[in-house]
Amino acid sequence: MRLPKLIDRSSGVLLHPTSLPGEDLGSTAREMVDFLAAAGQRWWQMLPVGPTGYGNSPYSAQSAFAGNPSLVSVERLVADGLLGPGDRRPVSDDRLEKAFHAVLEAGGLDDPDFVRFAGEASDWLDDFALYRAIKSAHGKVQWTRWPAPLRDRHPDALAKFRADHREEIDFQRFVQWRFFRDWQMLRAYAHERGVALIGDLPIFLAHDSADVWLNRGQFYLDEAGEPTLVAGVPPDYFSATGQRWGNPLYRWAEMRATGYAWWIARFRSTLALFDAVRLDHFIGYTRYWAIPAREPTAMKGRWRPAPGARFFRAVGDALGELPLIAEDLGLVTPAVESLRRRFAFPGIKLLQFAFGTDPQGPSFLPHNYPRDAVAYTGTHDNDTTCGWFFDPGSGTRSPEQTARERRAALRYLGAPDDDDARDDGREIHWRMIRAIMASVANVAVVPAQDLLGLGSEARMNHPGTTTGNWSFRLQPGALTPTIAARLRDLTETYGRGRPPA
Repeated sequence: MRLPKLIDRSSGVLLHPTSLPGEDLGSTAREMVDFLAAAGQRWWQMLPVGPTGYGNSPYSAQSAFAGNPSLVSVERLVADGLLGPGDRRPVSDDRLEKAFHAVLEAGGLDDPDFVRFAGEASDWLDDFALYRAIKSAHGKVQWTRWPAPLRDRHPDALAKFRADHREEIDFQRFVQWRFFRDWQMLRAYAHERGVALIGDLPIFLAHDSADVWLNRGQFYLDEAGEPTLVAGVPPDYFSATGQRWGNPLYRWAEMRATGYAWWIARFRSTLALFDAVRLDHFIGYTRYWAIPAREPTAMKGRWRPAPGARFFRAVGDALGELPLIAEDLGLVTPAVESLRRRFAFPGIKLLQFAFGTDPQGPSFLPHNYPRDAVAYTGTHDNDTTCGWFFDPGSGTRSPEQTARERRAALRYLGAPDDDDARDDGREIHWRMIRAIMASVANVAVVPAQDLLGLGSEARMNHPGTTTGNWSFRLQPGALTPTIAARLRDLTETYGRGRPPA
């Protein structure tokens, strides 16, 4: 079955696998694919799937290449005889270790599929497994707090650690094998049903990551490995003091000297998992907000130039076609727009941003969308549509502003602005879904929370905060055949379904 491309008129759903009832790549992930196929959807969009670090954020991963151990399917471990029937969900380190020891007792890691995987992933797997093993042996503290010889990668110290902790290193390799095995099975299942996967590539990495530990010279770090400059964005819609993300910043000149080798490997790895990829914080490829690490907020940062077209030429020369989506939200400059257009990356349009005081607001109205765009009601960083609509005033919006936005939205979406408007607001999520589906944007994507009409309690992330995020879970059976039929009707009405075979 032909899979969609970003130039096709199509639609999909945004839901991270950790938000599934099973929270992994097992049966509920396949059920999600079945729902998408039944609803006529051609894309499943996810957040980054790397191993999360502080705050459990997918955008602060411990590796640019490894998979998240929490997504390993326990059901499949049980089916393969590595766990007993009583060891079913959820996955945990204890269950993964139990499965690993079952493998050792059966003769070790001589499975031909493991041997093949370990060989293909050798460029990153051994170093990542070593990083995780050292971290585990030192109470899981960040790498800058390890003994100096390990922190600074002295060859003798690393060789001794490998010799003394071979089993723990093999355990980490085993976990990655299981993740990628589960992933490829899920991806094949989706492709058989005509569903393609959209991934997400964070522009930055966690400071406490294997990649920063391995490549210290390519980041702004001091002699002890601590950041001197960190990433974020200036004050914006989400935060009056900006967002201090805290990720160490790249030394782009040093990366250019290598031909952007690490980046090319990163793109190659990500595109091996997904059929298209959202480029998080696309603005950062033209310029980035550099915050002195000692500053508690993002307010005292300054803009610095990033490599822009030179960078994407290098990646494209190495990899060919780049099916990328530019997350071009925020302070979009002519340079950002020019870069996006130069490489024909579709941009992002968020309907929630269309009705407020944002100077770019008119560009988020569906009648102004270009074809080369991916339209959303909202994303993981937004409130749900119902949460946004019924917000009494909080955070960056006053009660008066939320009231104005509600009136503007109801008027634009064709709902009466009178005493009965509250009743129409109960369907605001479907009205907004219809609006992006009807637009000329090539791709329309709906967060699963909006299909269900969920409120702020189902929000995935509150930008600028470090607690209470990334924990949304679907209730079993929430995505019903009735919802699938309603979504399929809109999809077919607005010509986003599968083309004839």
